Amino acid sequence: MSTAELITVDPLDLKFPFELNRQINSSLQLTNNTDKHVGFKVKTTNPKKYCVRPNTGVVLPRSTSEIIVTMQAQKEAPSDMQCKDKFLLQSVIANSEATAKDITPEMITKDSGNTVEECKLRVVYVPPTPSTSAVGQVTGEAFSPNAIGGSKSFVDSNDKSSEVRSLVSKLIDEKNAAIEQSNRIRRELDLLRRGSNKSQGGGVPLMFAIIVGLIGLIFGYIMKK
Repeated sequence: MSTAELITVDPLDLKFPFELNRQINSSLQLTNNTDKHVGFKVKTTNPKKYCVRPNTGVVLPRSTSEIIVTMQAQKEAPSDMQCKDKFLLQSVIANSEATAKDITPEMITKDSGNTVEECKLRVVYVPPTPSTSAVGQVTGEAFSPNAIGGSKSFVDSNDKSSEVRSLVSKLIDEKNAAIEQSNRIRRELDLLRRGSNKSQGGGVPLMFAIIVGLIGLIFGYIMKK
């Protein structure tokens, strides 16, 4: 738990019951220690891997708000089960009528003249439990270089991942390849039939019948795939 003037954050470690091919969530409790409204913004070093709901908001005086952080489904597990990803929660005094939309990046910079409080959080992988459940997509935001250690580059988490586009493109390519293979087999079958008709006067030799049968089997296999 972090005790600060504006907001207390609990816990300081975002614990994820790591499990391959599943979205896993972890939660944070933000407690406003003041009699004023406090705005907050959550940022991360790996915005494409995590989603935050909400990533910006306002905590009412002497009240508590919950933040859900979702780790996207992972295809591989780190060999040592250690994670270097980090999060940063920034908080600032807001006016009594402020909403999440009013908590702008300009408002929480130290150059703004406002008192900005920062809390750094790390990610910890833990063994999965039976209660682990997947959650839906949510949004987060990256923070600027040097926010945590200054050793990483940060990208806005609202940028769309290229994984979906890559998968769709791959499926289209496979479909086109199958269609092309099917057309080629049909053309070859046509040539065989014409050649057989010319040489045999319309009769179909045994070898040709065998070839046609094999081509039919191959064509059927390709179409099933």
